[in-house]
This record gives sequence, structure tokens and C-alpha cells, in this order.
Amino acid sequence: MQPDENSDEARVSDAMRPLHPNQLWLLRIRTIVSMLALLGIALAFDAGPLRDTGLRPGLVPGLAALLGLVAILWLPGRRYRAWGYCEDEEELHVRHGLLVRVRTIVPFGRVQHIDLAQGPVERSFGIATLILHTAGTRGSAVRLPGLARNEAEKMRDRIRHRIRQEFV
Repeated sequence: MQPDENSDEARVSDAMRPLHPNQLWLLRIRTIVSMLALLGIALAFDAGPLRDTGLRPGLVPGLAALLGLVAILWLPGRRYRAWGYCEDEEELHVRHGLLVRVRTIVPFGRVQHIDLAQGPVERSFGIATLILHTAGTRGSAVRLPGLARNEAEKMRDRIRHRIRQEFV
């Protein structure tokens, strides 16, 4: 079911911003690492347990390499385009997911504290993950990866300012 053109959901969907382009490179690197691990397992099986099965040597690693190449070329772009976010005066909207599409709305009044996280690869690409911890238990931490470091800091400061205004 499509949102009504005049609804808040339609307005937010139109305003969704993509993640920083460097997040796509990070997703590619993670996919390459995963596919190299898969290829290593396939090579180990080809040299060991599959040797006596009658399968042509190199068939399983070849298929794993082909699967890995397709995954590296196709999957990161799809995952990257599935993410989006929109910040308004009262809440943060986050969408993500390929198979299971998730749309999260975080009212700023529910935010308990805010974290910025960066791993070593994220630091080298100048991106960070904004984590909003909310009151409650289910979905109490909402992650927004792939923000430019300075944009994540500005967003953190804006949200913190809005939270402080509510308590004054």
C-alpha cells in the first residue's frame, strides 16, 4: 500500500537522505572480507573432504568465487540504497533493509543518550555511526551508520539541544 500523497509518511519518504557515499565503500570492503572467508572455506573443502567425492577439483571454489564476485558487485549497492534518514524538529526517521524493510521513528523526547561510534575502517573513510539510546527495552538503540563524521557530530548536538529544550 502506497502512502497518501499528503500524508506525513509521504512527506518523510520524499525527504529521506542517503548515507555518505563512503558508506558504500565500507559495505564493499565488508562484503569482500566475507566472500574471502567463504572462498577460503571452499578451498579447504576442495583440498580435503571433497577430494574423494568425484567432483571436479576447483569446481566448488570456482562457484564460491563466482558467487563472491556477484555479491561484491551487486549486494553493497543494494544495501546502501536501502538506507535513508530524515531529521525533523521532533523526531528522526530511519529506514533500512532489503528483505525485511524497517522504518523506525525516534521521538527526541524518548532519547536517553547519544553515542558516536567509529571503527578503524570507518575512521579512515571519515564516517561514523550515530546511536540513539531510547527509553524502553524493545529497539532501545537505534543505529544510523554511514554519516560523515562532522555531520554525525552536528546531528548529535542538534538532538541534544532539542532534548535540553524539552526539560527547560
